[in-house]
Amino acid sequence: MARLFGTDGVRGVANSELTAELALDLSVAAAHILGEAGAFAGHRPLAVVGRDPRASGEFLEAAVVAGLASAGIDVVRLGVLPTPGVAFLVNELDADLGVMISASHNPMPDNGIKFFSKGGVKLDDYLEDAIEARMGETWTRPTGSAVGRIRNDLGAVEAYVAHLVGSLGEDASLQGLKIVIDCANGAASTTALEAFAAQGAQIIPIHAEPDGLNINDNCGSTHMGDLIARVRSEGADMGIALDGDADRCLAVDHEGTVVDGDHILAILAVAMKDEHRLHSDTLVATVMSNLGLINAMREHGIRVDQTKVGDRYVLESMNANGFALGGEQSGHVIIAEFANTGDGTLTGLHLAARMVATGKSLKELASIMTVLPQVIINVRGVDKLRAGIDNHVQRAVAAAARELGDTGRVLLRPSGTEPVVRVMVEAPTDEQARRIADDLAETVRTRLAL
Repeated sequence: MARLFGTDGVRGVANSELTAELALDLSVAAAHILGEAGAFAGHRPLAVVGRDPRASGEFLEAAVVAGLASAGIDVVRLGVLPTPGVAFLVNELDADLGVMISASHNPMPDNGIKFFSKGGVKLDDYLEDAIEARMGETWTRPTGSAVGRIRNDLGAVEAYVAHLVGSLGEDASLQGLKIVIDCANGAASTTALEAFAAQGAQIIPIHAEPDGLNINDNCGSTHMGDLIARVRSEGADMGIALDGDADRCLAVDHEGTVVDGDHILAILAVAMKDEHRLHSDTLVATVMSNLGLINAMREHGIRVDQTKVGDRYVLESMNANGFALGGEQSGHVIIAEFANTGDGTLTGLHLAARMVATGKSLKELASIMTVLPQVIINVRGVDKLRAGIDNHVQRAVAAAARELGDTGRVLLRPSGTEPVVRVMVEAPTDEQARRIADDLAETVRTRLAL
């Protein structure tokens, strides 16, 4: 049976795979497991719950809140708020637990439930497994004054916006910058605009009118065509693309060229090193980051610590070693001084601030790294568990690696949620990357067929 929790919480088609009953059971089980782990020792526990604007988030929020309160946890409902805002407010309100209802960049029919422990940190795998195992068990229900109480605190959103604005320092200003912001009709449709406007930027919002159905619909960080066109037509200095729950940020320079997460990490890493804020002169990235990032960082005396794919693994390395900056090519960027999860608005603010501080355009800043041609092929319908042990596949990978030497790299990565093996090849030319990737994909398809 597949694991209920994926790399970023529990997701599925709302009211089909992710039902109100499942949401309630998850919340009750989470309350019990965290309580047994000592998270609530000696005091009445408090949880904060937020959601993105999906229509299904309304009934899922009701189920989550009901489950927590029935288990004896007081609940603060935050309303519509970005995922990083929920993580921040777990810590700000000294809550014991946080819940975000969102499927991030997924289309509207999907939704998801993500838990944060005290301090606004994502749950460890062993806690998620324990929650899943506990679901459906009988339990003694609190009664009378022992049941949880529920209240709304929509004003807490203002504290999150103030935190974003304050992260740039008292004297910082984005005045003079014209910025197009694509809010993906998502959770940051208010907060992101307020934060950038408070710093003096001239903002042009697009896709900032969520109606519960249009989140991520041909907009945001996964569909950047509208943002590119608007930046060009407005003569803007840059564009910022968020996703539905605003935990990621991609950008567009004044010419309409996409600046991805690797470029953003490179820009911010050099900025932080210049300011002596990059601990151990180390950036944390995943194995999917382009080799061009590693090469560029080496030229600036910055080491890159590479982790498994997923911002949770980036954060694990950062926490374990005290590193200050990490993230993913997809735009999840974690600036440890101000957040313990990816925050698209925070990232965009600091990227814009770097433009002001240096007097350089985003295009100039992004030229810090040269992207190697990268080809990714998803090979479906295969036994992904054999990818690392099949001799023929391993010999093919070794041969490709020998051909590329130091000029490129090869990566085979089984998907965490599907019967898919991802073949990634980076090489000096598109032609070489495509040829090697096609050959490896065919080997995987033939040798690992189900």
